[in-house]
Amino acid sequence: MQIDLTALQQRAERLYARLSACDICPRKCGVNRTNGELGYCHSGTQPIVASYCAHRGEEPAISGTNGSGTIFFANCNLRCVFCQNYQISQNWQYQQNNVISIEKLAHSMLDLQKQGCHNINFVSPTHFVPQIVQATAQAVAQGLTLPLVYNTSGYDSLEILHELDGIIDIYLPDIKYSDDSMAFKYSDAAAYVAIARSAIKEMHRQAGELILDGHGIARSGVIVRHLILPHGIAGSRQSLRWLAREVSPDITVSLMSQYHPTHLTLNHPEINRHISRHEYDNVLSVLDECGLENGWVQDMIAPENYLPDFDKEGHPFEN
Repeated sequence: MQIDLTALQQRAERLYARLSACDICPRKCGVNRTNGELGYCHSGTQPIVASYCAHRGEEPAISGTNGSGTIFFANCNLRCVFCQNYQISQNWQYQQNNVISIEKLAHSMLDLQKQGCHNINFVSPTHFVPQIVQATAQAVAQGLTLPLVYNTSGYDSLEILHELDGIIDIYLPDIKYSDDSMAFKYSDAAAYVAIARSAIKEMHRQAGELILDGHGIARSGVIVRHLILPHGIAGSRQSLRWLAREVSPDITVSLMSQYHPTHLTLNHPEINRHISRHEYDNVLSVLDECGLENGWVQDMIAPENYLPDFDKEGHPFEN
């Protein structure tokens, strides 16, 4: 983090004021969240945290040996029909049970630091940016020093990202689609391509290329995730080419093969299956064509290994 506590508190105040006519994400619902009105994300002024834990299943530079201090926010500003976290992202009525205070969120961050985690990893943070910055200011005042990770779908507002400049150390965005019709059909996200691409460019402007410490742990930079979908629905070739040409040939990419048909995919037969070896190999060849050499590629192993269970007690990814 490259911002002092006073400036951090000032940004928290500015961001919180925006909740009265909410424009925190690209949907710009305009509802007054400070008065109990709920927009697309079904979230008010208090953070909603489904789980927090030392997560060892992220990219090696994020999880390291001690785990990433991961905070899973509930609800979402997307409606992906194949969401693996659908238990918390799209079950907003139940998630009202997980509303916490800003103080408790700050405490969670400090607890993860005490556990020895390498970073604080905000998962699905977009609709809770004001609350995150508020809690970060409190946690920093109490001794938080870990790098902050913004782990997002990419459907983020440029205005809000500008407010995060100097606060977020590591950006971990998805680049889900290269075709707006696919983004709308499967994630209910209008204009996703332009929004996500603009967001990724801004993240890269702020944080630059990935920088690791002497132990291979990320200290700052951008890692772009791309999930391979059946039938080329993700538009992998176009997205990877865009990253190499328009962002940086040195950008760090995490190519993911873990797609698992779940949630509402029964209603979409074309994606109600795992990806094939042929689909996987095709995307790997695109990486080579684009000269994208930095990052990680998931092996073709059982996608079920990556499925969380947020209904059980304790760690959602471990028994």
